[in-house]
Amino acid sequence: MWDQIAEQISQATGERFQISDRRSVGGGCINQGYQISNGKSHYFIKLNQACEFAMFEAEVLGIQQIGKTQTIRVPQPICWGILGNSAYLVLEWLNLGGKSQASAWKAMGQKLALLHRWTPPENEPGYENFGWGINNTIGSTPQINTWEINWAKFWQEHRIGYQLKLAKRRGGHFEQAEKLLNLIPDLLAGHDPKPSIVHGDLWGGNAAVTAEGEPVIYDPATYFGDREVDLAMTELFGGFPPSFYQGYYQIFPLESGYEQRKKLYNLYHILNHFNLFGGSYAAQANQMIREILR
Repeated sequence: MWDQIAEQISQATGERFQISDRRSVGGGCINQGYQISNGKSHYFIKLNQACEFAMFEAEVLGIQQIGKTQTIRVPQPICWGILGNSAYLVLEWLNLGGKSQASAWKAMGQKLALLHRWTPPENEPGYENFGWGINNTIGSTPQINTWEINWAKFWQEHRIGYQLKLAKRRGGHFEQAEKLLNLIPDLLAGHDPKPSIVHGDLWGGNAAVTAEGEPVIYDPATYFGDREVDLAMTELFGGFPPSFYQGYYQIFPLESGYEQRKKLYNLYHILNHFNLFGGSYAAQANQMIREILR
């Protein structure tokens, strides 16, 4: 398989590539990750079962969607496909782990704000609708991106509602789930966001600084949504450095009511974590639901 991947890289780049070094690297809890090299060029490889190929295809489209805005660095897709029982995705290798200087994270915030301010041409659905052209995944969970003109309806049906359906099948018990679901239009009443391209899964593990000090984001779950969903998730698992938020707010200040909406937006990810991993996430989701309904 590795020789075949090397051949696909050669065809995609127009330069002969032969693997001289291969090592396992962190690929998250969903995929296997590898770095391959010929001593000169380096690439990041994601592997999964062949039946998961659509997940890689959607990731490529999401990266390309973000890249098209020319606002923030994303790793460039090189090639992707199915070989035997495996699906693979080859990405540009980025030397991450640069010093987390305040200036770099301030630039990260500024660049994310520019991404959120970017608008597509008026004849494209994302100009005024929420959703995306295809469904993708959040982790390994399907993420439904059916276009909607109304943001509250989109969040109610395709985010919280869908996760609650999955949680019920898993045996989750959320006693105030229906009450919350029915109240989402009221909870988001008066909030009329303009659709923004969002990363969709923006926690600390999906953003970094290169060795050269350039901000980069990766592993997106892209769609057109309320830009606040990205900001909310940056606060969910420990938060980004203060300079990140300073940089963002300089370009694109938040609207009033964000602190209340933030919990509703982050509930989506906690429900998803319950659906993926079970355990204590059920108690955390129930606590968040109670706080939202106060």
